[in-house]
Amino acid sequence: MIKDDMTQLELYRRLMEISRDLASTLDLDPLLNRIIEAARDIINAEAASILLYDDAGKQLYFQAATNMDPLMRGISVPMDSIAGWIITNRQPVRISDVNKDQRYFKKVAKTVSFATQSIMGVPLITKDKVVGVLEVLNKQQGEFSETDEDLLTVLGAQAAVAIENTRLFQQSDLIAEFVHELRNPLASINTASYLLLRPEISPEQGRQIVQNIQSETMRLTTLTSSFLDLARLESGRVQFHKSTFSLKAMLEECKSLMQAKAEESNVSILIEVPGDIPDIQADRDKLKQVALNLLSNAIKYNRPGGKVVVTVQLVENEWQLNFTDTGLGIPEDELPRMFEKFYRVRATEKITGTGLGLSICKGIIQGHGGRISVKSKLGEGTQFAINLPQK
Repeated sequence: MIKDDMTQLELYRRLMEISRDLASTLDLDPLLNRIIEAARDIINAEAASILLYDDAGKQLYFQAATNMDPLMRGISVPMDSIAGWIITNRQPVRISDVNKDQRYFKKVAKTVSFATQSIMGVPLITKDKVVGVLEVLNKQQGEFSETDEDLLTVLGAQAAVAIENTRLFQQSDLIAEFVHELRNPLASINTASYLLLRPEISPEQGRQIVQNIQSETMRLTTLTSSFLDLARLESGRVQFHKSTFSLKAMLEECKSLMQAKAEESNVSILIEVPGDIPDIQADRDKLKQVALNLLSNAIKYNRPGGKVVVTVQLVENEWQLNFTDTGLGIPEDELPRMFEKFYRVRATEKITGTGLGLSICKGIIQGHGGRISVKSKLGEGTQFAINLPQK
């Protein structure tokens, strides 16, 4: 915590250190966390938050806070709120009692059970583009001052540049990889369409070529859908909708959806969840997406007569979900790359897939404040482990 007697010179020296730190970060979530922690400490506030602005959709959404439940990310904030006013007018705001201000948006505070009394916010602007809003809440001693506003404005200017640079880096990196992945299916479709025009192609050969075109078209559809999911996760634009539900019921539902594929591959699926385990609070649809992806992989890379076992435990305030298969396994030197975008195990490249599923799973689990890991032994099988905090 920054001491009250810290001189203005020391504060600006601290800002210079923060500026260098922010410039070295090209991952959005860690960057935002560093910004809000720096804002809270420098201003000596109880909490800090960042809201990002989507200029195309004219939408403002809650993205990071020092006191935030991870599932709060992506909550839409109306433009007639305090943050919306800051965006629209491109000016800082200092409010000593938010409860007397009609613009105060209470939904976020109620969800995180945090009592906000005072607030100060500045616009995040770079190259005349509004990136978002940086806010600090509840001054620890006294009220927010003009000096506080000046300090937060300087930090906000640095933060805006760092956020925009990180976004551009991530977008260019992801788009480059996506374009590279498009080449193979497009080349296959191009070749197939050329062959269909050849007069010597028989009806039977023509049907086979049409099937190939359909297969590659479906691959493109899956690839683009997965790409959009990942792009939203990386940009922070995904909204998480928390609800209370039974993990056992959700997993049994996933098993039913994957049963036909499992039977076709002669693979059995077992769901092992204790009967007395409590319900979980999370985004059901997104956890279901993760479970379906892991089940699909466990079936796809299994062996005839193999099995997939899904277990759930509640240990030391953490949910532990394990997806274990008896499949081909993964070489040890490839395990560290399993959650990289577009990465596929070399030995399984002939099996269709986008190489994005595990990256999406990782993004969803991290969005819940959890973690996902993998361990495997070649020829014996693989286990994906998910740990989620109990709310």
